[in-house]
Amino acid sequence: TTTDTVEGILADSAKKSPPHLVVFIVYDLPNRDCHAKASNGEICCYPNSDGTCNYDMSGDCAAGINQYKTQYIDPFVAVVRQYADRVPIALVIEPDSLPNLATNLGDPHCGNSATQAAYTQGIPYAINSFYNAVPNVPMYVDAAHGGWLGWDDNLQKFAQLIASLNIASKIRGFSTNVANYQPIGIQCPWQPQSQGSSRNDYCLNNQHQSDPCCADPCKLEGQWNPGNNELNYIQGLTVGLRQHIPNFQPHYIIDSGRNGVANMRQDCANWCNIRGAGVGLKPTTNTANTTLVDAYYWLKTPGESDGCTQMLPNGQACRRYDSMCGSEDSIGSRSGEPRAPEAGKWFDYQIKMLAENAHM
Repeated sequence: TTTDTVEGILADSAKKSPPHLVVFIVYDLPNRDCHAKASNGEICCYPNSDGTCNYDMSGDCAAGINQYKTQYIDPFVAVVRQYADRVPIALVIEPDSLPNLATNLGDPHCGNSATQAAYTQGIPYAINSFYNAVPNVPMYVDAAHGGWLGWDDNLQKFAQLIASLNIASKIRGFSTNVANYQPIGIQCPWQPQSQGSSRNDYCLNNQHQSDPCCADPCKLEGQWNPGNNELNYIQGLTVGLRQHIPNFQPHYIIDSGRNGVANMRQDCANWCNIRGAGVGLKPTTNTANTTLVDAYYWLKTPGESDGCTQMLPNGQACRRYDSMCGSEDSIGSRSGEPRAPEAGKWFDYQIKMLAENAHM
């Protein structure tokens, strides 16, 4: 058995004494990654003749949802069930998906009826299936990061969406910063805009700018976004979630795989193979706020590409090219830099850079 499969990874862990924690990222919704191109659709609501997804076609996505259930989630659950009593397992559920529904419905690839059906039916199915089979395996639904959902209107839309899916009682909480570069930072004192508000105004309107907790490499506070770092973001998110789900006590894991450098980007909207990034804190449960944060963890494997340059390293054109991978901050956009492989492929130049700039 190799570690190329879920079962192989679990079998390998079970041989250890004690067995190692295994964290899986559940990531294969129909019309996946609707607002980008680098990782989009393996399972489609409506496939094109070449196997890519037709994101413009509306409908109920019945065939795609059925494929997700029967060919992805059900076998996944079956294997996890075999090992759950022997191996510690945690699951991260569908990065970027619900954040896209909360904020990117204006993009027809996300807003069409097929994608919305896939996400709002697929995610509860996955969570309920794992919960019913292995209720002791903690699940963390992806909640993007402070540079995406930190604005209070975005945060509120996400919280309302979570409440509408009726999943809160079955999950441990949320993952943040998956495959991104936002700093963990220092948590600020809670000084909300008004009583009961989910917006912390401690750093806004030029207040407390000398306090290290207000350090703002992405210049979000000037845009009325208090999610300048992930600890501040999840503090506000927790308040927002409780407004819609009373007594909810979510916990978080933060991806620290590539956020060791905070100020390397010209524009923090850029997310693809960022030049000058560094590996962040080593995986640990010794977090700055153990009441909220279960762990810092390398969820996106450092060294795996975020997406390809227009030309692949072998000289061929990349079919999955996303223009964000040609941003001014992306490796490969300057002369003399290597071309980047497709998302998920090993990028040797990048891992050497991440190691050189590491702050662990």
